[in-house]
Amino acid sequence: MEKHELATGLSVGPQITISDVQTLAAAGFRSIICNRPDAEGADQPGHEEIARAAQEQEMEFRYLPVTPGMVTQEDASAFAAALTALPGPVFAYCRTGTRSTTLWSLSQAKDRSLTDILARAKAAGYDMNGVARRIANGGKTPTDTGDAKYQVVIVGAGAGGLSVAASLKARRSDLEVAIIDPADIHYYQPGWTMVGGGIFEPSKTAKTMGSLIPKGVTWIKAAVAAFEPEKNAVILDGCRVVKYDRLVVCPGLKLDWAGIEGLEETLGRNGVTSNYRYDLAPYTWQLVSSTTEGRALFTQPPMPIKCAGAPQKAMYLSGDAWFKRGVLKNIDIQFMNAGGVLFGVKDYVPALMEYVEKYDATLNFFHKLVSIDGSAKTATFEVIRPDSEKQILTTDFDMIHVVPPQTAPDFIRVSPLADAAGWVDVDQATLRHKTYDNIWSLGDVMNAPNAKTAAAARKQAPTVAENIMADIAGQSARAQYDGYGSCPLTVERGRIVLAEFGYGGVLKPSFPKWLLDGTQPTRAAWLLKERLLPPIYWKAMLRGHEWMAKPEAASAKAD
Repeated sequence: MEKHELATGLSVGPQITISDVQTLAAAGFRSIICNRPDAEGADQPGHEEIARAAQEQEMEFRYLPVTPGMVTQEDASAFAAALTALPGPVFAYCRTGTRSTTLWSLSQAKDRSLTDILARAKAAGYDMNGVARRIANGGKTPTDTGDAKYQVVIVGAGAGGLSVAASLKARRSDLEVAIIDPADIHYYQPGWTMVGGGIFEPSKTAKTMGSLIPKGVTWIKAAVAAFEPEKNAVILDGCRVVKYDRLVVCPGLKLDWAGIEGLEETLGRNGVTSNYRYDLAPYTWQLVSSTTEGRALFTQPPMPIKCAGAPQKAMYLSGDAWFKRGVLKNIDIQFMNAGGVLFGVKDYVPALMEYVEKYDATLNFFHKLVSIDGSAKTATFEVIRPDSEKQILTTDFDMIHVVPPQTAPDFIRVSPLADAAGWVDVDQATLRHKTYDNIWSLGDVMNAPNAKTAAAARKQAPTVAENIMADIAGQSARAQYDGYGSCPLTVERGRIVLAEFGYGGVLKPSFPKWLLDGTQPTRAAWLLKERLLPPIYWKAMLRGHEWMAKPEAASAKAD
């Protein structure tokens, strides 16, 4: 783990794990401060988990979360007060350590010279020149000039951001493009469903971010703090400023684990799991492998969520494992869906119902998970049917797979780019911002009424790239997005129902019906030739199973 000394008795660093707490204790640290709000990252343990680990090591813990771009003087004062009250040495962390360093820098402005603050921060590996400008500017970050400027700046290096960057460079190799993202690791999150199904290891879903940044694209490894679209400026953690001619916004979603009371305290324990977090998906398979009887709950929160099929895919793969082990008859599978239908496009429901019946799963619609008591192994739901009053239902479980509520990231929701619901406000065809002509958005964070899937981002990326190039050429938008989304619903190991659709639930099949009818369960190898899904998915689907092509041929193509 990383730790950098800022001053006597204070070190800072990036996100820590539960095992790191023991390392800190062994190194003599007596207190921990968390400056990172929960659910900022897909591999991030919640502060409650770190607090429990600290307590076990007889260390003090303080939770002082700061949203990127919203570091106030009050936050700095609270940080200074914590340093005074807590026994030292103290270790403070956030996503990268920048916010913790910013808090310290602002809290020291009256007692230390700017030269001393900058020197100490630099020695620890953090650039606080932006903070110095903020201090000199009366507490506000000046954005008239920037630390860097690019023709196109992309916020977010997920599937959407990387695809847009590559598409832009393919169209014009000399275009100055920068991607802003603080993550060291890029995750293929759809693969976590397969991890939870015991099909491959979690490491197969992770690659270093640096290995995926397209050639010729500048990677700015930082978190976005705020947008100032009137000044064509993005403010980063540490108060640095990046200027742009055109901006693409695609940072993904925030998983709101705290939106379910008691969930954070019991995640990864007491039979409570989720394939929506990198470190928890293996626990799903551990539970599935060890369960021989009892009640298994699978939840789905209110829309919007990314990959609306993922909650039920966890159920199908679990049911398939229990079916093949011969224990399914002893397990009561309950699907607790906050919505009113199994799948939003009715054409695919009959094929899915075959598997609901095969696994003898009970469908419970309009059931919204509101709280969990892990030690008691009970889950409480609000039941809100259109034709009746709200009811509260509490049920016991032996295992529960939870899908958390999902929202736009905090720095998006509070920005001028957002609509009233907090999503980036775009034209649903051109994906251009409705207010700011030099801003586009794609992926899960924008408000077009399409399904939030990786396949949607794959179609959106060239639309955005083509329309940016048209704008650079002084032309009107040349490309339009039709709402395409795809959800390969894994109904058993090696078999899927391939749902493809556009705006309004219109079917958008990629194959002629005589070759493949997406509304019917299909062996995965039928789709391999066209590479409709990423290779990692194919490897998972095909491993150890029968398929229509010869095994050696299918394996070669999967690579």
